[in-house]
Amino acid sequence: MRNLVFVILTVLSMQLSAQDKFWLGADISGTTELESRGVQLYNAAGEPRENTRLMKELGMNAIRLRVWVNPKRGFSNKEDVLVMALRAKALDMPVMIDFHYSDWWADPAKQNIPEAWKNMNYKQMKRALARHTEETLRLLKQHGIDVRWVQVGNETTNGFLWPMGKAQDNMKQYAGLTDAGYAAVKKVYPDAIAIVHLDCACDPGRYDFIFDGLRKYKARFDMIGVSVYPYWDIDSKLEADYKGTIKDFPANIKRISEKYGVETMVVETGVEVAKPEEGKVILKAIIDAAMNDCGGHCHGVFYWAPELEGQYPLGAFKDHRPTIIMEAFTEAAGK
Repeated sequence: MRNLVFVILTVLSMQLSAQDKFWLGADISGTTELESRGVQLYNAAGEPRENTRLMKELGMNAIRLRVWVNPKRGFSNKEDVLVMALRAKALDMPVMIDFHYSDWWADPAKQNIPEAWKNMNYKQMKRALARHTEETLRLLKQHGIDVRWVQVGNETTNGFLWPMGKAQDNMKQYAGLTDAGYAAVKKVYPDAIAIVHLDCACDPGRYDFIFDGLRKYKARFDMIGVSVYPYWDIDSKLEADYKGTIKDFPANIKRISEKYGVETMVVETGVEVAKPEEGKVILKAIIDAAMNDCGGHCHGVFYWAPELEGQYPLGAFKDHRPTIIMEAFTEAAGK
């Protein structure tokens, strides 16, 4: 009996330790496309590095990967995701899978139905979404990938699969599609954390709108994912400066965690790469606020596409190597 009690307590202790871990990660989904163009990445010392290994060296302990349904060039389809997930597995880094439910980018401004799904009715769409989710996750499970989190949609502030699942017009259908994704996740990875992800974590109104609607129609979710981008908050006049975002997003995280009874994570963030010194200050403030100002309800921070250069203002690399922005992760990891 004493041995049994000891074993039970040991298992519980391990589970609590894993739950208490703070996750530092990045979405590096574009890595294989960069490699196909012959781009070589380097560490700050100028030594060649594969991107997943570089993230590990910088102090990260997890990786986020997006999934598109039928992308024209193949990048970010399920087979491409497996390539990256296997690299993460080799480095003992768990993976967050981010389903866009589109053939290309999905975000608050666009949530386009995949070409192959365009003529489907609502019931058919739910089945297609579930099938795509299951097939992708089963492929990963067959290869022993540690899928710790799964996003059912990307920045679904206005729903997804428009117009069928546009939240402002068809909240009930958006909720039903979300719940179909949740059920598919649990069918393959019962212990994975299913995330619903919105943008602008500083803005309470959009969180109440979506999550009140999901609760009204009994859609299931385990965690709320948030985007924290001071640059875009200022651009859209939600905040006057980055300090406003740093003050307001933890307050909203505490509020929604208590209101909906779930934990949260910053699944996307980024700062202006053209101002690396200021960017490091801001990123350190984001990580510190997520760790210390959210009442223990925020469990990680993921940077979006730090390696992306030339087309996007919020990367974190210059000349294919990390700027000092990325030192914020290294310091947070205690390296």
